[in-house]
Amino acid sequence: MKRLCILNVVGLTPRLAQHAPNLQRLGAARPWSSPIPAVTCTSQATMLTGLPPRQHGVVGNGWYFRDTGEVRFWQQCNRLVQGEKFYEGYETAKLFWWFNQGAPVRWYATPKPHYGCDGSKVFDILDKTDCNLQAELGPFPFFSFWGPKAGLPSSQWIARAAARVLRSNRPQLTLVYLPHLDYDYQRLPERDPARVVEVDACAAEVIAAADDIGAQTIVVSEYGLVPVSRPILINRALREAGWLEVRDGPFGEMLQPLDSRAFAVADHQVAHIYVNDIALREDVRRLVAQLPGVQAVVEAGDVQLDHPRSGELIALAEPDAWFVYYYWLEDARAPDFARCVDIHRKPGYDPCELFMTSPIRAALRLAQKKLGFRYRTDVIPLDPSLVRGSHALHPDPQDGPAIIGPGAPDTMLDFKSYVRELLAD
Repeated sequence: MKRLCILNVVGLTPRLAQHAPNLQRLGAARPWSSPIPAVTCTSQATMLTGLPPRQHGVVGNGWYFRDTGEVRFWQQCNRLVQGEKFYEGYETAKLFWWFNQGAPVRWYATPKPHYGCDGSKVFDILDKTDCNLQAELGPFPFFSFWGPKAGLPSSQWIARAAARVLRSNRPQLTLVYLPHLDYDYQRLPERDPARVVEVDACAAEVIAAADDIGAQTIVVSEYGLVPVSRPILINRALREAGWLEVRDGPFGEMLQPLDSRAFAVADHQVAHIYVNDIALREDVRRLVAQLPGVQAVVEAGDVQLDHPRSGELIALAEPDAWFVYYYWLEDARAPDFARCVDIHRKPGYDPCELFMTSPIRAALRLAQKKLGFRYRTDVIPLDPSLVRGSHALHPDPQDGPAIIGPGAPDTMLDFKSYVRELLAD
């Protein structure tokens, strides 16, 4: 039986791969074409199904759910991905790839905190690997997976977990996600090769375990990060035009999508613009197109995003710019979640969660938690100028996503058939 391990090294590019000797031993890194937006959820859905976003429906890391009037990001339900996935019919282990909950796989592990009725949260993972991962490896380092302390320990833990699952379960197909390059490459303007060396060492653990069970390893990435220096405050512009509505209250101003005539869901270098008042469509297009840092405002069909979940218009950033979700006009009226790591409540992606205003304040909040007091970990700055890297569009191919594998395809749309051909050999 042919066995295959797919290693997703987020942020790896053909140019960066030269600093990864363990990955290079698997073959040359080649550029391949991603969908727009080139973000985690959309890229993974395209790889898994072989379909463009207009068919699989994952139009970003989050979108506006019109039937509930909510903007929701980072949903894990596998049913959100429309179309057959390439692992269906194979004995699969899916480790930290997205859309894990409800996936038709035999084994999986994915982040999943516990939420108390008093608003408290306890970090944990769903471990359905039969390998008792946290008992064997220690608790998953959740604060290293995302937030101001995001860094190497989460990728190291995932690599060790993947090695254990490979050797213990001997899956026919294994999917492993290593996020390390995603962090400092958003925090810092330079692309430090030392980060590549670190994630390459993590990859070596997975490759060794795959070799032990006779599994072939191929490597993919979802996007390449590019330097940015210009935040685009698209929702503030829509609010100043009188089209975006908020509700003020005890926890700050809250976006009111159902009452807004137009608002945007910002996701790195792409923004979905939802225009509830169709009479304003061209006015909205003209206003957004004139914002500094906006490259173009296009129809959803122009970038294969013509799906009911998409906005009426799609805004694309210039290569050195990115879209910010902020909709308040004064920081004093920002919603309470804006200063927290709160990926599910924010109506847009927020890379400022990779930064911290005050370690002392964070320590105080942690002490409050341990003492049983109600607390809010409000340590995230409201300063988008801190962000120095982004993605979602198509940069120079050498700085875009990479693939390593024999006869690797040129586009993510062909990855499903490629995987099945390798498994059939």
